[in-house]
Order: sequence, then C-alpha cells, then structure tokens
Amino acid sequence: MADQYSQIIVDRILDLCRQRGISIYQLAVMSGVSHSTIDNIVNRKTFNPKIKTLHKIALAFSMTVAELLDFDALNRYSFED
Repeated sequence: MADQYSQIIVDRILDLCRQRGISIYQLAVMSGVSHSTIDNIVNRKTFNPKIKTLHKIALAFSMTVAELLDFDALNRYSFED
C-alpha cells in the first residue's frame, strides 16, 4: 500500500517536471533539496519524504504543499486495507 502511495507522489513530481521542462537535477537546484534526496524519492528508495522536503519541492514549482498534494490520483487514493 505504501508502495502505491509513494508512486503516486513520484508520478506527480515527475509530471510537474515534464510540464515545466525541468530535470530532476534542476528541481534539486531550484528547491535546495539535494539531488541525492530527490533521486531517492523518484527512484523510490525513500517512501515517506519529510514535509519539509515536500515544502521545498512545492516552492520550486511555485506551489504550496497543499497545491502539490491536491490532485486527482492522490485524492482518490484510499488508505483502507
């Protein structure tokens, strides 16, 4: 279950990068989050990024954390077993 949830977040980050024409490396520079941290999130070595990390990523996209996490796939996700 956590695996699917983390993939939804990864897909969101990658989709926003594609939409804006930026690489993961550029996102790291823009956000101030280390490239290795973003790489670990994207490659799903880190399943639960800290809110501080998500906040910095959101700011790099000129978004709030709420805006970053407010999208259809995540809103439809159910934590029920």
